[in-house]
Amino acid sequence: MNGVGTETHPLRVAVVGAGPAGFFLIDRLLGADLAVEVDLYDRLPAPYGLVRYGVAPDHEKIRNVTRTFDKIAARAGFRFFGNVDVGGDVTLDDLRRHYHQVCFTTGAQTDRRMGIPGEDLAGSHPATEFVAWYNAHPEFKDHTFDLARERVAVVGVGNVAVDVARILCRTPEELATTDIADYALDALRASRVHEVFMLGRRGPAQAAFTNAEVRELGELAAADIAVRPEEATPDALSQEDLARSEAKATHKKLEILDGFAHRAATGKPKRLTLRFLVSPVEIVGDGRGHVAGIRLVRNRLVRRDDGSLRAEPTDHLVARDDRSGTVPNERGRVVDPEANDAIPGVYVAGWIKRGPSGVIGTNKPDAAETAAVMIEDATAGATLAPEAADAAAAEATVRARAPAFVSLEDWRTVSALEAERGKPLGRPRVRFTSTAEVLDALGRAE
Repeated sequence: MNGVGTETHPLRVAVVGAGPAGFFLIDRLLGADLAVEVDLYDRLPAPYGLVRYGVAPDHEKIRNVTRTFDKIAARAGFRFFGNVDVGGDVTLDDLRRHYHQVCFTTGAQTDRRMGIPGEDLAGSHPATEFVAWYNAHPEFKDHTFDLARERVAVVGVGNVAVDVARILCRTPEELATTDIADYALDALRASRVHEVFMLGRRGPAQAAFTNAEVRELGELAAADIAVRPEEATPDALSQEDLARSEAKATHKKLEILDGFAHRAATGKPKRLTLRFLVSPVEIVGDGRGHVAGIRLVRNRLVRRDDGSLRAEPTDHLVARDDRSGTVPNERGRVVDPEANDAIPGVYVAGWIKRGPSGVIGTNKPDAAETAAVMIEDATAGATLAPEAADAAAAEATVRARAPAFVSLEDWRTVSALEAERGKPLGRPRVRFTSTAEVLDALGRAE
């Protein structure tokens, strides 16, 4: 469409999902050599996505990336519509009536299941639910976790697994200085968990945690760390790869794990054990519908045709001790899988584009790629033709469909109130844990 992107006819973009990918995308769009207006939608009343609801509360420095997001939000042409459910309150057709382009930057909305017997027993939870619970996600505040059990198995050795294990091993005093949800702090104060196992299906060389993360696990005030010496040693295939590789970080990681394997216990009240080359094959019940234990199989690594290593189960059992969630796309342009053609004006970035992988910064090049094709399409005139492409019309639709929406100014008020609540307690903030609490703090009923 001729003239889109000019001062008199700005390119209007709706971004759905206020996490890192959304902000990084908006940064690129607002910095383009075009006149652009962006409205950011999120079904939750607060922005930042997994930075607010996924980063562990004892990693406050990582959350400082929100300062960058706040600077992006302060730029001309940006608006925030929180507490608006796109697909419920506002439809895609509504967005198409008001915007030249729509980009979805929501997370991959599925938890990966293990597909083993007993996975649905009480006491078996996706790790992401536990993370959302202790981070005061409004949709998970009423979840319950049985912390009266003394032993917990965490399946995986990636970022989320490390966070879960570390939070379970922290002392209440350490957690009390963070912005963890108050109800989670109370529950963890009463926790009887004293032994935590992290289970990795591949070997130590393939563990997804970073050196900083695994080193931190060895510095916990209340938990000794343990690794079996035979599992800390890379297998022959891994050693072949290491001999050909100059990956200093991997060599350092193995050095750290080897140190843990030869470290004597010091008598701390908790114990964190890292296991490698094991996979759960069954979650065992107690006959009353609750988890009682877990059966593991020992794995070995085999080489794929492409040269990579995968875990393959052996016949050695260890004593009890919809998968991607992405949208078909090409460089961020959403593709109709039947016609194999790009759907005009609709895009994706972040986990919904590539799957749940990487760290916060991984979203930056990912979002930049999508922003580039959006600008390319806008420059070429390949956009939607909205009937009412103006800011006032879009806001009128939101006010009619979701009158309890949270604006950017509203969020700034809420954020300041959370910080004030935390000051007398020496905490960065005390969070509002439900949408109703947020609206009440703003003097509005839901």
